[in-house]
Amino acid sequence: MKRFIYLLFIFPAFLFSQTKDIYYESDRTNLDEEKYPDAVIFNKVNNQVYFKHEGIEVWCDQALFYQKDNFFKAYGNVKMNQGDTIKMNSKYAEYDGNLKFAFASNNVSLRTPDNQLTTDSLFFDRQKQEAFYRSGGKVRDSLSTITSQRGTYYMEKEKYSFRQDVVVTHPEYIIHSEHIDFYTKSAHAYLYGPSTIEGETSTVYCERGFYDTRADEGYFVRNSHVEYENRDLYGDSIYFNRNKNYAAATNDVKVIDTANASTLYGQFAEVFRDKDSLIVTGLPHVATLQEGDAKQDSLFIASDTLILKGKETDRDISAFYDVRIYKSDLNGKSDSLHTNEKTGLTKMIGNPVLWSFDNQITGDTIELISNTETEKLDSLKVFDNSFMIQKDSIDGYNQVKGQYLYGLFEDNELYEVNVIKNTETIYYVREDDGELFGINKSLAAKIKMLLENREVTDIYYYNQPEDKTYPEDDFPPNARKLKGFLWRGDERLHQKSDLFSNRKAYKKTEIQGIEDPEEEEEKPSEFKINEKSSLREAKDKKDKLKSE
Repeated sequence: MKRFIYLLFIFPAFLFSQTKDIYYESDRTNLDEEKYPDAVIFNKVNNQVYFKHEGIEVWCDQALFYQKDNFFKAYGNVKMNQGDTIKMNSKYAEYDGNLKFAFASNNVSLRTPDNQLTTDSLFFDRQKQEAFYRSGGKVRDSLSTITSQRGTYYMEKEKYSFRQDVVVTHPEYIIHSEHIDFYTKSAHAYLYGPSTIEGETSTVYCERGFYDTRADEGYFVRNSHVEYENRDLYGDSIYFNRNKNYAAATNDVKVIDTANASTLYGQFAEVFRDKDSLIVTGLPHVATLQEGDAKQDSLFIASDTLILKGKETDRDISAFYDVRIYKSDLNGKSDSLHTNEKTGLTKMIGNPVLWSFDNQITGDTIELISNTETEKLDSLKVFDNSFMIQKDSIDGYNQVKGQYLYGLFEDNELYEVNVIKNTETIYYVREDDGELFGINKSLAAKIKMLLENREVTDIYYYNQPEDKTYPEDDFPPNARKLKGFLWRGDERLHQKSDLFSNRKAYKKTEIQGIEDPEEEEEKPSEFKINEKSSLREAKDKKDKLKSE
């Protein structure tokens, strides 16, 4: 015969002598030793069953209380509160007063003043003041929702640690990561492992970073980069501000401009998206692929400061201080350089010099005009004090000078040069076999020179020219250089590395790192599972199935 004892009590409370014992109140109490050995059964009549233990309060519709173990199981409309800050609801919960350890399952909700956590099951270690889940959870605050497979809430630090398939959904962006530590008061998020922040106009990637979810700004290290619509920013560290549409990268910076097939390098870069502008310093240089060439070639520009601005169809590049350009068939130097992608016009200002194969060209200002469709050089213009020099021998130079110089290119090779106003030339005339015939000196209002295979083949003089060819011995050495002659061959760039030779060394900025995260404990620990716990029952069943 089934043993059953039914008792009805109306009482204020039972209080046990030991401070660790659980205080409880119940409208109805009964026993069922066969079904629930060692347990007292509490049931709601008018008021919910109530428990209290060292700062925690629990309400439920029904409970099994194991007095010897200082342990209870709560069923139905369970509420568990710790002070005014931690409020938990579930359909089931259990609590071990000796270990101060709680477990809740089935529609669990944990509310704090700043957010709400929902999950299917939750563990609460009151000694450590930590609550954690291992089967998926969601945290909501006033602005965002965070989901993950595993998570821990550190109550004293007011910090969540989310791990595995972490997703932060915000009206302005979505964050994906394997590990995020989130501080609820400050709304600061620390990202660990491969992480992305995807917004409408940008995507941030990092493997370690910090993000202020209220201010919408962050700091990222370890393989970090920011992707815009047509521009990708890389660096050892990146600062990012979504509201200002601004980003800055430090050390080993790279900016890929996908729209214009160019890449910028330096040690510091700033991107101003609203202004479509970019500033690069710290040994900066830009490499632009010249797709129109039969063989793909790149044009390199290096300086102390590079500035890019404008839309992709009307982009300007400005380079300042010790500007150097290099291409396999063209190189030069100037104090500053300005180029426009739409017009194909490049201006070299301030002591400019340009070498097109063996031809050195100088003047007050040099302009290069490229065909915007083929990206090949079309022409050049030299304004004021134009001077073109071609070395003929060890001591001999072919020279032409005048007010203005206009040159034409075909397949990036100079084939025609026109010099206008107050022109003068000195030209070494040679026989077909290369023997020197004489040295020609001329004056004219205009001169046209034709080149083939990088050699001058014809010279035309206009408007009553004066010219004479002298035997070499009759032409004094001190007269063989025109006024203003300056051979700058030692400045010529012969290879890409010359872009950076003899430049002031740049000391990299010390990167501020982000501390390693706390190691995750294996939870729940075996010793924290009470023998009467439903977790123990589930574990025993699982172990039994494995052994069978």
